[in-house]
Amino acid sequence: MNTLDATLATVVGGLFAVGFFLLMQRSLMRVVLGFVVLGHGTNLLLLSAGRSGDPPIVEGPMRQVDGYADPLPQALALTSIVITFGLTTFLLALAYRSWRLTGHDEVRDDLEDRRIGTARERVDAGERTDAGERTDAGERTDAGERTGAGERTGAAEQTRDRREGTAAEEETPEDLA
Repeated sequence: MNTLDATLATVVGGLFAVGFFLLMQRSLMRVVLGFVVLGHGTNLLLLSAGRSGDPPIVEGPMRQVDGYADPLPQALALTSIVITFGLTTFLLALAYRSWRLTGHDEVRDDLEDRRIGTARERVDAGERTDAGERTDAGERTDAGERTGAGERTGAAEQTRDRREGTAAEEETPEDLA
C-alpha cells in the first residue's frame, strides 16, 4: 500500500464519518448535507477501486487486457452521481416543505414511539429483577406474595391483561368528552 492509497482511504473514511454524523442530526439541512457528503465518499471509494490505464475502447487489433482501464467502477460512480443528485433534490424538497409548514427544520420526537418505548422499558424492568422475581403490578413473586399494585397503561400491558383474564380500563369516546 503506497502513500496515495493510505491518503485516499483516510479521506474516504473521513467523508463517511462526517456524512454519518450529519445524518444523525435533528436539522433537516444537516441531514441533506450528510447525504451529499456520503455520496462524495461513495464516489471516491468507487473510483479508487478501479485501475488506471488506456481507454477500453480502441480501434484495431485487441491488446493485452491488463493495459486497459476498468470501466465498471467508472460506470458505478456515474450511477452513484445520478442517484445522489436525484435523492438530494427530493430531500431538499421535503426539507423546504417541512420548513414552510412548521417554520423550522428541526425534526420533532415521535410521541407514539416514545410512549411504546417507555411501556416496553417498564415491562422489561418488571421481568428482570435482581432475585429473578417478577414485580409487575399484581403478579406473584417467587416467594408467593403479592407485589404492590401499579397502573398499567401501555399497549403491551393491556394485551397481557386481556390474556390473563383481567380487564384493563379503556377510555371510551364518552370519557374523553
